[in-house]
Amino acid sequence: MHVSYIKEACITSKTEAITAALKGANRLELCANLECGGLTPSSLIINEVMAQVQIPVRVMIRPRSGDFIYNDAEIEQMKASIASCKTAQVEGVVFGVLKEDKTLNMEAITELSEYAQPLKIVIHKAIDACEDPVVALKSLLKLSLIDTVLTSGGSETAEDGIPILAQMIKIAGSKIEIMPAGKITEHNLTKLHSHLAAKAYHGKLIVGALN
Repeated sequence: MHVSYIKEACITSKTEAITAALKGANRLELCANLECGGLTPSSLIINEVMAQVQIPVRVMIRPRSGDFIYNDAEIEQMKASIASCKTAQVEGVVFGVLKEDKTLNMEAITELSEYAQPLKIVIHKAIDACEDPVVALKSLLKLSLIDTVLTSGGSETAEDGIPILAQMIKIAGSKIEIMPAGKITEHNLTKLHSHLAAKAYHGKLIVGALN
């Protein structure tokens, strides 16, 4: 069956991974602690999920909850997590780093992206905490190491962010996949796609409930 776009399900366990794949997810983002926006899962869970599914898995690299302003020790911790993701042969890693002034910390993002090669690099919704996600996207486009940006266009939900998301998709062109996120479910996905025609969408309920 030809899929016109990728449905990426956000999951936290082996059971959810299996269910999401059975329900038609084309890709998975594996996190721990979704109640605080998603943290790095244990390598045990990463390996369990990788053993169970045939679809690509991307892993959240976030050392703690709260803001996305990390010190040197936390950046090193993120690198250690990326190293275990390489060992597990996941498809990609998902992270974001900000500076105090609510702009992307391009130095840290570059360092982590280079370290993570050859894995795919996803910049997550930290970009939505920036003053201007469109300006932030333009700095990522200069880097040429970023595969995907996960964003709600700076809004609470993807539906609210449609105007900015459309702008970001246009600016990114074929260089970076803009993946809309933010309360995307099996019920509003078709409507969103009719407005955005993105290549991929992300959500916890994108293929329905997983338990």
